[in-house]
Amino acid sequence: MGFMDEHYLLDNSAGWELYKEVRDLPIVDAHNHGDIVEIVENRNWPDIWVVEGATDHYVWEVMRKRGVSEDYITGEASNKEKWMALARILPETIGNPVYEWVHLDLKRQFGIDTVVSEETAEEIWQQTSAQLKSPEKRPQQVLADMKVEIMCTTDDPTTDLPYHERAQDEVAQTRVLPTWRPDKVMKIESDGWKAELERLAEETGEDTTSISGLLDALQQTHDYFDKLGCAATDHGIEQPTTRHVEQSRVEDIHRKGLQGQDLSEREIEDYHAFLLMEFGRMNAETDWVTQLHIGAVRDYRDVIFEELGPDAGGDLSTQDIEFVGNLRYFLNEFDEEMPIVLYCVDPSHWPTLATLARAWPNVSLGAPWWWNDSPFGMDMFLRYAGTVDVLSNLAGMVTDSRKLMSFGSRTEMFRRTLCNVVGGMIERGQAPEGPAVDLVKSVAYGRPKSLFFD
Repeated sequence: MGFMDEHYLLDNSAGWELYKEVRDLPIVDAHNHGDIVEIVENRNWPDIWVVEGATDHYVWEVMRKRGVSEDYITGEASNKEKWMALARILPETIGNPVYEWVHLDLKRQFGIDTVVSEETAEEIWQQTSAQLKSPEKRPQQVLADMKVEIMCTTDDPTTDLPYHERAQDEVAQTRVLPTWRPDKVMKIESDGWKAELERLAEETGEDTTSISGLLDALQQTHDYFDKLGCAATDHGIEQPTTRHVEQSRVEDIHRKGLQGQDLSEREIEDYHAFLLMEFGRMNAETDWVTQLHIGAVRDYRDVIFEELGPDAGGDLSTQDIEFVGNLRYFLNEFDEEMPIVLYCVDPSHWPTLATLARAWPNVSLGAPWWWNDSPFGMDMFLRYAGTVDVLSNLAGMVTDSRKLMSFGSRTEMFRRTLCNVVGGMIERGQAPEGPAVDLVKSVAYGRPKSLFFD
């Protein structure tokens, strides 16, 4: 098997036959961090660093790990200098999915088979710079060429959505939808919580100094997103807490938070639990999918957060999460009331989440996410999830990507891994070919489309 040849990630012949059935299917991506302004304005990218590294904290982290100065990652160095720095250390990252994503992007989007290194960096810079000037390499055409049928960006409730309104008329071949993500409003313990309430009040005209006013403001934004075709909410939760909490108690906690008083851990948990239940009720009314991304410990490395802010690297996962007791109230309250998707970042939690998903018909396991978003992580996840839950009920692949050109690469990596896993079942006599073809086509496309968009 050659480097990224047609049998990449496929170590059995049945897997290759299955992959031929799914490789050209459209992409439906229910969770990503695509830039709606970039898509609608549809301007050419200037260079390969903007395409591959400028927004990708996966790239930033491996560069830091290999000793690259921050000047050549998020600092003042030129884009070409940053690309050269990435190319110099990329051979040292073999085994990390970043190495494969970059090469897949070059191969699929630019037709470049050259292996990235310090010696080839200039050649690749020149080749990609020439191609990036063409109309075929503008965002909307790239999405169309990758067959991205539907994609959902991630948007704060206070976000004005004129570009999503424009996208409905100006983006012809890809349906681009917003996703409602109210994390900042929920995090009463955060320094930015009060400012977020003020922004919400300004956008909606509601008085967010009371819980009832806050809920009215959130409902207003929920309705606005619904008119623009929103299909899901997204909630980043380090430690889930769900239980019944009286609104009068939350009113007191809300007032204390606005006054800057210290809050106990129980008060913070009760505030989170109350709002998550309210979000669930809103979603149940519109039949949106509720996506719970659980377990990411964000901004753990202080120097990165203090100098660069959030979403810059320095995050990690933890085993210290209680799922069974903490999700029980929420899952029972919305039993068969709305679709729920559970994602986690630590593989040690897969046994628990798989049994939770198995117990509720309306609960699905989400894609291998963040540090699991690799051939190794996907392989482990699919084998385990298919054993305990049902592969046909997986929520499908999401790219979680900030760079458009990686939508195709990340989806291809998932589809190849899926076909290799199921192909192995065929060759071991666990599955017949016909139903196996139906299975991989469903997981790759049919199931996520029906779950989120039908």
